[in-house]
Amino acid sequence: MKPLIIGLDASRAAKAQRTGTETYSLELIKQFAQLATSQRRLRLYTAHAPHQTDWPDSPYVETRVIPFPRLWTHLRLAAELQHRPPDILFVPAHVLPLYCPVPTVVTVHDLGYLHYPETHPLFQRWYLDWTTGRHSRLANHIIADSMATQNDLVNFYSANPSRITVVHLGRNEKLHHVSEANIIAQTKQRYGIDGDYLLYLGTLHPRKNLTRLVEAFYQAITALQNSQLKLVIAGQRGWLYTEIFGRVQTLGLTERVIFPGYVTDEDKATLLSGALAYVFPSLYEGFGLPILEAMTCGTAVLTSHSSAMPEVAGESAILVNPHRTAEITTGLIALISNPRLRQQLVTQGYCQAKQFSWEKTAIQIWDVLETTVP
Repeated sequence: MKPLIIGLDASRAAKAQRTGTETYSLELIKQFAQLATSQRRLRLYTAHAPHQTDWPDSPYVETRVIPFPRLWTHLRLAAELQHRPPDILFVPAHVLPLYCPVPTVVTVHDLGYLHYPETHPLFQRWYLDWTTGRHSRLANHIIADSMATQNDLVNFYSANPSRITVVHLGRNEKLHHVSEANIIAQTKQRYGIDGDYLLYLGTLHPRKNLTRLVEAFYQAITALQNSQLKLVIAGQRGWLYTEIFGRVQTLGLTERVIFPGYVTDEDKATLLSGALAYVFPSLYEGFGLPILEAMTCGTAVLTSHSSAMPEVAGESAILVNPHRTAEITTGLIALISNPRLRQQLVTQGYCQAKQFSWEKTAIQIWDVLETTVP
């Protein structure tokens, strides 16, 4: 009996530095490798040799490295699919090849570019709109990270709900609360952090609402007359991040707001564990993976009541209107001044995070892949 070959665009997962979609791709690949058998094989396509030391090493997993200088998805991957077609192609990060001779399943993570077009460059906005509209018409099936994303696909692109399956993301089970004070102190020193701090960890991007966060932080420490607390905004610089730096300078917070840059996976748990709270008042998220990461590390969370974030946080975080600086300020004041509230959120957060796992995510998507093959 001929084995079923599940093809997967692994180009994002092979990158050295990962954000949300890259993490999603890699975690699924690792879980899919556990599900692969002699009759259900996995074929991974990537433009470059993977950087990850935990890349699957299995007799049932094949990695096809197919280099190409430009338009890798639309030209090189499409040619590979024509030459050696799998039985189905799974694309975990938005873009289907222009020509695809096999059935397809694609994950759509979010449609934030429609809700907040001003937070995306013009070309990126057009490209996302074009690709998502195309997926809604042509993909055999769509995976949506949340009910919020599914609703957007139906409302904006008239996608058929029967062709969409909502599958929540998992949590990084390697993350854990770091309790050793010396390790936390050493890590803080390495990133230029001293004293107590609130932490944002993610891309510096207008959609993350960081300018309002800075303003709310200023108002909170002023109201509390707290002269020591820091706000740490960690992560890669995205688009239009200079406005954030400008607001910090205008408010006189250059000594109170710290920008340590990209945080390695090895240090993420330590910085989360050492924080007074994790603050994530994003304008829009298709899921909100950082919320789960903070809860897993035993950190109280403040996040937004919009899009998918309530699906992830449940009742285990302070939820605020991200458009109202005063509401973010009130939430910060509650977190800073109330240790009992923080501990309550930590306890609830542990329970909430345990509901999510990459194993569960992978099994649900693998089932969709198998049932979508004609």
